[in-house]
Amino acid sequence: MSNELKRGLEGVLVTESELSHVDGDVGKLVYRGYDIEELARGASYEEVLHLLWYGSLPTRGELDSFRGELESERAVDDDVLSTVRALAEADERPMAALRTATSMLSAYDAGEGGTLEEGARITAKLPTILAAFERARQGESAVDPSPDLSHAGNFLYMLTGTEPDETSEETFDMALTLHADHGVNASTFTAMVIGSTMADVCSAVTGGVGALSGSLHGGANQDVMEMLHEIDASEKGPVEWVKDARANGRRIPGFGHRVYKVKDPRARILEEKLRDLADASGDATWLEYTTAIESHLESEGLFEKGIAPNVDFYSGSVYDAMGIPMDLYTPIFAMSRAGGWVAHVNEYQEDNRLIRPRARYVGAADAAFAQIDDR
Repeated sequence: MSNELKRGLEGVLVTESELSHVDGDVGKLVYRGYDIEELARGASYEEVLHLLWYGSLPTRGELDSFRGELESERAVDDDVLSTVRALAEADERPMAALRTATSMLSAYDAGEGGTLEEGARITAKLPTILAAFERARQGESAVDPSPDLSHAGNFLYMLTGTEPDETSEETFDMALTLHADHGVNASTFTAMVIGSTMADVCSAVTGGVGALSGSLHGGANQDVMEMLHEIDASEKGPVEWVKDARANGRRIPGFGHRVYKVKDPRARILEEKLRDLADASGDATWLEYTTAIESHLESEGLFEKGIAPNVDFYSGSVYDAMGIPMDLYTPIFAMSRAGGWVAHVNEYQEDNRLIRPRARYVGAADAAFAQIDDR
């Protein structure tokens, strides 16, 4: 057994997976062999879930059946919604509220079926929980799920009470697809560790939400938007602001990735959708800021050092253009990534081995014990 220490498990292979692959050197992401750009532009989030969970893109009939299964599970028990309202009134953080409500779902689940069936019930309910939480914060009643809208469209409808326009629904659906899976990242690994104990799927998804809530994993898109608002409130242009910020030792959020050494392919796609939203609204402020910052940092040689825009650099601007509050960005990430967590737990449990790493002990040796009165 090797005694080489790998902090953060960097470079350590823990499993084999058919679900997704990230090629950070060329900026390529695939789900089960399909390029993310083709899926994002040509398939719905429900089709992508079917691909991740069942191994193939669905036929028309299979998609209709799968959508019907998800639509039938969107409703959330009144007790869970009451807790969501109480958390909103207590000014709880959205990710913490989502984690608590997700954990509650197991109390109202009959536990029928296997991992994917339970995962489908949870995945269908997370948008309902998150939309109800935001409406409660605004002093408004929850909107019942619509049986006639897509997963993406239904969330936007429950959030606002109005059916979304075609551009917004298409863009949000695309964002869900782009965030659905991304190899064995921190939150996915957390869900897999929990799943490897043969705990229920609700526990695994709850753990994934908890891991994603950390600032080093899921919050960079909110950081980007806070930066853009700070720029907008200043008297400086975006390039001048970034120059001054870097001179003062500030890190520019949305740049750099643990795996990607070039521009994140998901960022390329969302940049295009930000252009579409800017054209539809007539407000290109965030598009102008983000593209100016990207061009400047590229000219400064950051791309050559492997520090390029990641998905968070554009996703926040896209959500903001749709009127979504900043502190919902990471919960939306969780709402999407839950599909990937379920897929990885299901795949790992097919040939399960309890995940149990070891630590190198560096503490005291041969400590002399003394009874409490002699210490």
